[in-house]
Amino acid sequence: MQSFRTEIENPIVQKDIIELANKIDQFHNGKIDEEKFRSLRLARGVYGQRQEGVQMIRIKLPYGKVLSNQLRRICEVSDEYSKGRLHITTRQDIQIHYVDLNRTPELWAELERDDVTLREACGNTVRNVTASETAGIDPNEPFDVSPYADALFRFFLRNPICQEMGRKFKVSFSGTSEDTGLSYMHDLGFIAKIENGVRGFQVMLAGGLGSQPRVADELYSFLAADKIIPLMEGVLRIFDRHGERKSRAKARMKFLVKDIGLEAFKELVEAEQKAIAQKSVPIDADAYTVSQPVAVEAPAVTIKDTQAFELWKSTNVIPQKQEGYVAIGIKVLLGDFYTDKARLLADLVEKYAAGEIRLSLRQNILIPFVKEELVSFFYQELEKLGFVAAGYNKAVDITACPGTDTCNLGIASSTGIAEELERVIAAEYPQYLEKEDLVIKISGCMNACGQHNMANIGFQGMSVRTKDKLVAPALQVLLGGGNLGNGKGRFADKVVKIPSRRGPEALRRILNDFEANANGKSFVDYYEEKGEKYFYDFLTDLSNVDNLTQEDFVDWGAEASYVKAIGIGECAGVVIDLIATLFLESEEKIENAKVAFENQVYSDAIYHAYSSLVNSAKALLLAANKKTNTHAGIISQFDEEFVASGKITLSGTFAALVYQLQQHAPSRDFAVDYIKGAEQFLEKVKAYRNTEIAEA
Repeated sequence: MQSFRTEIENPIVQKDIIELANKIDQFHNGKIDEEKFRSLRLARGVYGQRQEGVQMIRIKLPYGKVLSNQLRRICEVSDEYSKGRLHITTRQDIQIHYVDLNRTPELWAELERDDVTLREACGNTVRNVTASETAGIDPNEPFDVSPYADALFRFFLRNPICQEMGRKFKVSFSGTSEDTGLSYMHDLGFIAKIENGVRGFQVMLAGGLGSQPRVADELYSFLAADKIIPLMEGVLRIFDRHGERKSRAKARMKFLVKDIGLEAFKELVEAEQKAIAQKSVPIDADAYTVSQPVAVEAPAVTIKDTQAFELWKSTNVIPQKQEGYVAIGIKVLLGDFYTDKARLLADLVEKYAAGEIRLSLRQNILIPFVKEELVSFFYQELEKLGFVAAGYNKAVDITACPGTDTCNLGIASSTGIAEELERVIAAEYPQYLEKEDLVIKISGCMNACGQHNMANIGFQGMSVRTKDKLVAPALQVLLGGGNLGNGKGRFADKVVKIPSRRGPEALRRILNDFEANANGKSFVDYYEEKGEKYFYDFLTDLSNVDNLTQEDFVDWGAEASYVKAIGIGECAGVVIDLIATLFLESEEKIENAKVAFENQVYSDAIYHAYSSLVNSAKALLLAANKKTNTHAGIISQFDEEFVASGKITLSGTFAALVYQLQQHAPSRDFAVDYIKGAEQFLEKVKAYRNTEIAEA
């Protein structure tokens, strides 16, 4: 533990890592319930893996920007603590698999040496803030959204209002009206706009994927940039208080807004503003550090295969608004690359570009600020790394989650089928290397980490059962999804379920029909015109399971026959709390409130005290076998069960005590009283519980 204290300069980060190490120790010694420990480690980027005894580490990389020194640090960590493989996610993170739980604190400490964090990469928190990978270089953008995404990330990291929500919360920034950040499928999405010379955003609310996808509502057509942080704070406070907590399937923002309605939700957010310390948070975009391209002469280059070079240029070189520069896209198969190549890439961009890469929402890499005269040189150097596959962001560039490779929830292989489909397109449909984008995405289960239900052509891992009760891997074929721009989108329809081995044939039929009959229409428009039944009719025979062969029972990329094995999913960090643990947590929250108070961060102090109040009430309700679905429900139920009945005496109602935080600005004096109220309440409920146990 001591090494963490001496090597990490930031005391807040140091405390975080020491706490993780201590909690691991307590877990091993049986002092922390397994489910409670899961919640804590998830919020520190430590995620259970399908394989016993190892963890997946998710590294949080805001808006996908990675500096050369950070990439080298990530490589060192992967080599030391894992197997040298890096996996890019659809949220612009990097994941490292097969890590020993006991080594995660020291791994985290190593990453922090180059300002890389694991904090809140998983769990019921604000996840990685994503953005258009072309932010800052897109010729069509009104302004660079990077400073705003960065400010949002920093403001809510470790913020007490979003540490233990009912479910995860996802935020995106789009640089243009094309909505390249996919705001329509996020809990909060921001699309850059300028009105009357003022920078701001179109704001989208309560979108989501999963088994019940929902297109986001427009919350504001325009909101000035200095208002986005106060708005998000209000949204998070309401989600924390009213969001579902018991039923994981209903705990996302999209369900809350659907249940109470957009206008009612907006009223709650506006009413909450009194409790928010800062009504305006100006973001100084000029102070944001922008990577600067190096001045370097172009080395002499001889291209051997000019045809391959020209094809690569047509698909992988992207115009940039800065004169004389382009960006280069690297198509990364399934988002997987290795540390030996990553180090060389870090050196290359540091010496010949701007010392940074961007991770894309489609699991690829973008190199910005490449001088036009260096394009052939970059091709030559990237070819040595195997990084010149043509088709960046084209149909052959298929997105897939890890699926059954490492994920507990994976039902069928997504990586195996993705590789086969890419092979089919490259070999049989080479025209799609140069055509406009056709989006194909694959997920190993309904949770949509591969974003299959927003794709033009999507596949979801499933299983099918024969009449003889044999189980084979399967794929749900989804068609017609797409990004329509300006916060609008269409989710794909579930058309037919087929055995996985028939996936390539299904794709062939879809593409052959599209080629023959679309007459230049986009796939979204063509699907809209033809309708679900049209596609079902020519695919339905593939769903027949009466004629399966032995090969149909072996999943893509596997050798043995298929076995359906689903573990406990950790995407939401589901928690089962013990009464004693809850009281201990309430004490910790009060201590956190006092620390924040001493640091004069009164809004944080008040929210820690609020969390303690709700936590303490929840403990007694659970002891009484009462449901505790939402914070608001806990507050009202506590009054009914304990205050109105006279079991616990308060000066007023519990609701009146708790909801003071809505009535008062976060001042020093109010913080003093509110923290004191939380302490006194905790003592009352603990005394009641002790009496109850003694009389049992």
